[in-house]
Amino acid sequence: MFFPQKVDFQKGDGLVPAILQDARTGQVLMLGYMNQEAYEKTCAEGVAWFYSRSKERLWMKGETSGHTQKVIAIDLDCDQDTILLSVEPQGPTCHLGNQSCFRDDYFNLAVLERTITKKIAYPEEGSYTKYLMEQGLDKILKKCGEEMTEVVIAAKNRDANELLDESSDLFYHYLVLLQEQGLQLKDVEARLAERHGVKHTYSVRNDIQQW
Repeated sequence: MFFPQKVDFQKGDGLVPAILQDARTGQVLMLGYMNQEAYEKTCAEGVAWFYSRSKERLWMKGETSGHTQKVIAIDLDCDQDTILLSVEPQGPTCHLGNQSCFRDDYFNLAVLERTITKKIAYPEEGSYTKYLMEQGLDKILKKCGEEMTEVVIAAKNRDANELLDESSDLFYHYLVLLQEQGLQLKDVEARLAERHGVKHTYSVRNDIQQW
């Protein structure tokens, strides 16, 4: 349940645009419209409700398909006339079966992490992720170490293309390691957020004689 904020419904004749954004990946999923009743139901129930301009009625996103949108956070823009919903989609958002109504080729590390999570939850024969998890922590750590070494070598050789390839491999194995440890990328982001803007004082170790 969310405490309703003061939304300016007057500018748009009782309607304001409402944007759905994947809380985990940041992908913009769709744009709809809310009246005050739809907004209040969204706040009260924790799922996205909209007002249909064509059917002139309220509708819950996913009421037919079952692909509802669990609301994680609700924000307003600086003019209080646009709503941003951070959500956990319970399936494809677009009626065409796509993840987003805008573009379906969106990718970042969070998307990769979600793919890894699915591979672990629903292992398929021949899956490399399945192989790593079956081999266990030591194998995953060995691969992380190997990939980090290859990143260092590529950087030392100033081979940009190789550096990108090895960095990609390292990120993948690191995300698998986080999963094995029961952690997620958002946990790392939260720790970085704690440190952001905080001044740290570092001292040089006395036992280091040469760099």
